[in-house]
Amino acid sequence: MNRITATFQKLAAAHKKALVGYLTAGDPNPETSFDILRAAVTSGLDILELGVPFSDPTADGPVIQEASQRALRAGMTLTKTLEMAVRLRAESDIPIMLFGYYNPLFKYGLDRIAKAAHAAGVDGLLVVDLPPEEAGPLKTALQGTDIQIVFLVAPTTRPDRVKKIAAETGGFLYLVTKAGTTGEGGLDYEAIRQHAAEVKAVSPLPVCLGFGIRNGDDAAKLAPMADGIIVGSTLCNVVGQAPWAPDLPERMAAKIQDLRAGLDRS
Repeated sequence: MNRITATFQKLAAAHKKALVGYLTAGDPNPETSFDILRAAVTSGLDILELGVPFSDPTADGPVIQEASQRALRAGMTLTKTLEMAVRLRAESDIPIMLFGYYNPLFKYGLDRIAKAAHAAGVDGLLVVDLPPEEAGPLKTALQGTDIQIVFLVAPTTRPDRVKKIAAETGGFLYLVTKAGTTGEGGLDYEAIRQHAAEVKAVSPLPVCLGFGIRNGDDAAKLAPMADGIIVGSTLCNVVGQAPWAPDLPERMAAKIQDLRAGLDRS
């Protein structure tokens, strides 16, 4: 069974919610990044989204854009991101998703990325700018692996469209909590509650909420609405506030523990 699916089943049996965390591979540099990732996966994360640095991350806000730029300046590539996944898999059984944009995957080669990701122990792919209707070639390349593709559901997505997306996705649905780019603006909790309920009514998949979640209090408020939360900009900002601080792994662990505590008290 795919690790993502198994994780949601295990959490549901324990009446717990999933904490999914995004971090950009190679930020602020490859070795420090690995130490940060190691701290993250041992501090309460249930699923890791390992971001592939990209020069034009249009769906992301300034925090993640800057994280990508730091990683690219430090020499991070898709190949090195896969190597980092291999190192993580050697130490942890946490589900690992590659999170990124289609262009780097296409340039790398879809068959090649499918084989390399499978060999690295990757469990899922989330390609921000790839809608289900255009994912056929990637899905074909992934045949014979147990790698799942996760798709996004926007706040404006209608129920009939949600059904179509759910039929194509694996693992869980990523429900975007608000329009715009990651990490910006506040949250309309009532609107999120209504949309999450509408999505859960038409899809059997676990639903996770992402965009705009900053702390344990946000996590506690959102947890009852879905099966998990996804935190990206808040984690990347831990690095962005002090990229060369020697205690970045400890700072990351503290942030994740705060989010985990918020989820668990909901």
